[in-house]
Amino acid sequence: SDLRQMLATKSVENIQFLPFLTTDANNLSWLGYGCLKGDGTVVTVNAIGAALQTLYILVYLYYSPAKRPVLLQVLLLLAVVVTGYGYFTVLVDSGTRLTQLGLFCSVFTISMYLSPLADLAKVVRSKSTRCLSFPLTVTTLVASSSWTLYGLQLHDLYITVPNVPGIVTSLVRFWLFQQYRPEQDKPY
Repeated sequence: SDLRQMLATKSVENIQFLPFLTTDANNLSWLGYGCLKGDGTVVTVNAIGAALQTLYILVYLYYSPAKRPVLLQVLLLLAVVVTGYGYFTVLVDSGTRLTQLGLFCSVFTISMYLSPLADLAKVVRSKSTRCLSFPLTVTTLVASSSWTLYGLQLHDLYITVPNVPGIVTSLVRFWLFQQYRPEQDKPY
């Protein structure tokens, strides 16, 4: 919906850039994990995710009036990805590479799933869920549940464990939507 809004309004106002960037970094990290493990499902899903997030970033950059900060963030992401690639291919021995990359991906995914809880105080204070996205909450629940089940099926804790917080945070957000219905919304 963010991409649609950017294309329709030819503007990036009210759309945050950081989620596109962090999701792209997350997809690229899991893509590396999938390639290293030889898991076609992880590779396919994250290759598509990385391509879509990169498209969102390019559209955001195109419509952004302040291109310099956006470009600097993209360059920082590229530097982190190249540094990470160098670290995991050159400095980490092949015996522990999959374990260390899996741990890195897990920590990154957990922090990504927990980040929407930063708005929790704002929601409770304002008694408004205006800053939360209902479609994103549904999508997060479906995606994190699917990955949790997939990880359980493979007995892969690096896939299973980081997706459980996605389920929990989605349930918390659903509870907030139920507590503070849209008709109760008040301006901040």
